[in-house]
Amino acid sequence: MIKQLLGSILLLGTACISNAQTITNYTTTDGLPSNNVLCLSTDVSNNIWFGTQAGVAKYDGSNWTVYNTTTDSAIPQNTITAILAARKDNKIWIGTDNGAAMYDGAKWTKYTTTDGLGSDRINHIFEAKNGDIWFSDFKGATKYDGTTFTNLDNTDGLPFGGVLDIKEALNGDILMATGLGGLFVYDGSKFSSYTVVDGLKSNSTTALAVEQNGNIWIGTGEGVSVFDTAYSHVKTFTRMYTMPAPDTLNPVEDIKIDSRGNVWVGIYVDYLVTVGGVAMYNGSTWANYDTDDGLAGPTIRKMALDNYNNLWVGTSAGVSKISSPYLTTQSMASNKVQIYPNPARDVVIINFGSKPELNTLQLFNYAGKLVLEKGINLSFSQSLDISDLRSGIYLLRIGSLASKVIVE
Repeated sequence: MIKQLLGSILLLGTACISNAQTITNYTTTDGLPSNNVLCLSTDVSNNIWFGTQAGVAKYDGSNWTVYNTTTDSAIPQNTITAILAARKDNKIWIGTDNGAAMYDGAKWTKYTTTDGLGSDRINHIFEAKNGDIWFSDFKGATKYDGTTFTNLDNTDGLPFGGVLDIKEALNGDILMATGLGGLFVYDGSKFSSYTVVDGLKSNSTTALAVEQNGNIWIGTGEGVSVFDTAYSHVKTFTRMYTMPAPDTLNPVEDIKIDSRGNVWVGIYVDYLVTVGGVAMYNGSTWANYDTDDGLAGPTIRKMALDNYNNLWVGTSAGVSKISSPYLTTQSMASNKVQIYPNPARDVVIINFGSKPELNTLQLFNYAGKLVLEKGINLSFSQSLDISDLRSGIYLLRIGSLASKVIVE
């Protein structure tokens, strides 16, 4: 038993410090209801939720659960165009071309224009910091505060063509990527717009992401433009992913930014031949990942980061998990954080040495599933009750810091 445990520790250490990224693919053979994965999201427990052409699938790291119109009549249709695992109340929201639905863990509830949606054709679903749910749709956007639906469309100042993505700026402004009109910013009462005149590469905006410093990454049909917190143009990238001639510009499908600040961009073009992949920016250079590296397919749909900083990529040929190699780049030991006893049976003490800047610690099992989350009391040390956990190897994370914890 001791030899097996030591072997597992060595394997875990190798996986954590490796600079190479492992790509794992999942298809209908593994449990997906369809290989055409249109959208995906991660819940607080690190379950991955997939919207496919044949319904919704939940993957907990071991088991698959499928929801569709046959199992749940409240699901509007089986082609799921948008999905959100809400962090505030753990509810699952889906969008289709026939309305939306919400899963509370027991049952699904359907919502359409009759209930207050601005359009039944949903492109994207987003959760604001205050818990409001925003729907991007073919007419514009709809905000749901848990009680009331508020519709915004061209009569309120949005351009024709609807909204493809919504995110929240650092100051609370709601950012909207419009299919034809550029970036629109809603401050709660009025809209401001930013177009090619303001430095945007293209008015065909498709995806948004916000860095921790507030910079806004705007995906377009011709690349990515970065704006600062004052909505001023900072820089533009047009060739993140290397295309074969004659294609050079990168049409962006999705953007995600991990906890270490790496920017992941999903790119896909099918003008003459289908070409696509994922480009990752570490602040200085771009790295490319595609079918040559093991990605399931070139038709990139949407992406999601799990609680372990792994990137999940939805394609038309299945889903790919690009495993994060950054888990222990900043170890707790190198940052003078002490953990004892380790191995432990009942309680672990985390000694920070100084007052921690972050206020949450997380414990993940070997499969990357979040098993414990606790607020930090902002003192020099913190106790963590592990008496209910099974014996094994866990990863303790506080922001970008990580350390192995062995439970006996």
